[in-house]
Amino acid sequence: MDVSEPQVRRIGATQDAIGETPVWREDERALYWIDCEGPCLRRWLSDTGEVSQWPMPERIGGFVFKQDGGALITLSSGIFDFDFDSGTLTLRVASPLGEEASLHECACDPAGRLWVGSIDHRVGHSNLHPGGAKLFRLDGNKLTPVIENFSCANGLAFSPKGDALYISDSTTLRCDRYALDPVSGHLGERSTLFKLGPGDGFVDGAAVDAEGGYWAALVYAGKLRRYLPDGTADIEIRLPFANPTKLAFGGADMRTMYITTIHHGLDGKPPTPLDGGLYAIEAPVAGRPDPAFAGSANAHP
Repeated sequence: MDVSEPQVRRIGATQDAIGETPVWREDERALYWIDCEGPCLRRWLSDTGEVSQWPMPERIGGFVFKQDGGALITLSSGIFDFDFDSGTLTLRVASPLGEEASLHECACDPAGRLWVGSIDHRVGHSNLHPGGAKLFRLDGNKLTPVIENFSCANGLAFSPKGDALYISDSTTLRCDRYALDPVSGHLGERSTLFKLGPGDGFVDGAAVDAEGGYWAALVYAGKLRRYLPDGTADIEIRLPFANPTKLAFGGADMRTMYITTIHHGLDGKPPTPLDGGLYAIEAPVAGRPDPAFAGSANAHP
């Protein structure tokens, strides 16, 4: 495995409690990301360095852009259509989960379907697998459960052809691959893509590059690691901070990796001074743009 420690540069001066979901927008030359517990959605303009933000009324788990403008925002209580100009949130579908769980990270597959993970807030060192969370697919204005008994759904990403879905229930220390029908969106057989070892932390966010490599942010371990479709780990990037949460490819030729972080340690351990910031490194391979949501623009609660 090729191991490197590239030069890291900090983007802006923001401090996130739980930075997540970086998304590059080439038409704006801008990076968007969230602070889950800020809670807010942020934007950094690469040409000017200007940072702006949109506060959210509750915990934000993720977002995707819509092909016809605006975004879909995943808040704890549901999926909302968001208008950037007015800051208006309009409920599209309420969360079907109980009080113990919240909707969490989300992503679109290459066909433009939205998939939404969730987290069971009872999960912790003394309760690794409470199992009250799920993975959902947004069908029209309904959240359809497609995988049950999650505790902390993370690492959601898709193969370039849309024929595989990757996801991790983080506390299992395992990442799974599901066969995916690109046309219908139906999931098929599950297989284990990889298992983590001692000192590898947990799978948090993930991205798939232009070669089909799956990049996992290994939170609490200070690493990014690429796995090939057969599960082989071939590239590892070691970072000067402990808590990377997710990465996105962007910049010129999609050869920059933007990395979000969280500002707390594991089991009471203090974070490093760099945790909580937004960072960029030169990517060893090119990435792919994040697919946008292709569904109806209108919310129908």
